[in-house]
Amino acid sequence: MIKDILAKHEASMNKAIEALRREFSSLRAGRATPNLLDKVMVPYYGTPTSVNQLAKVTVPEPHMIVITPWEKSILHEIEIAISKSDLGLSPNSDGTVIRLAIPQPTQERRKELIKTVGKKTEEAKVALRNIRRDANEAIKKLEKDKEINEDESKRGQDSVQKLVDKFVKQMEEMRAAKEKEVMEI
Repeated sequence: MIKDILAKHEASMNKAIEALRREFSSLRAGRATPNLLDKVMVPYYGTPTSVNQLAKVTVPEPHMIVITPWEKSILHEIEIAISKSDLGLSPNSDGTVIRLAIPQPTQERRKELIKTVGKKTEEAKVALRNIRRDANEAIKKLEKDKEINEDESKRGQDSVQKLVDKFVKQMEEMRAAKEKEVMEI
């Protein structure tokens, strides 16, 4: 019973780690990556669709992204979506492809990115704490329903805390790596 609770909540914690990883990959740190466009949605036949699904996205050099739409008719909509996004990039189009120049971040932008990394990490930790609370409540419910005794409940809660500590450590390592990446650019 406790093992089932731990397994279920560990899966949720893994999802929180993956969500943080996706958040970090979409942060514009000065290096071009196709992941920057993951959150840019383009209206395509009335459906918001990501740029990566509408075009071939390549990185021919470290500070340039080239977007080649599968359909030339969607080129203008992709340009508009990029311009309206919070990326702060200006698309340049020659009628067949869109080029995005990724500027080197200023010192001010680097500080802002580090604050954002910290904020995203803290949001992920809050998600972990909520999962921990849910797991502990499930274990306490088992104890209340007399399915386990007090010692088993305590051991289960300790196991939940160890899981949370493991995932918090991973998040801190990811945060440190992302901050280092931001400062080295």
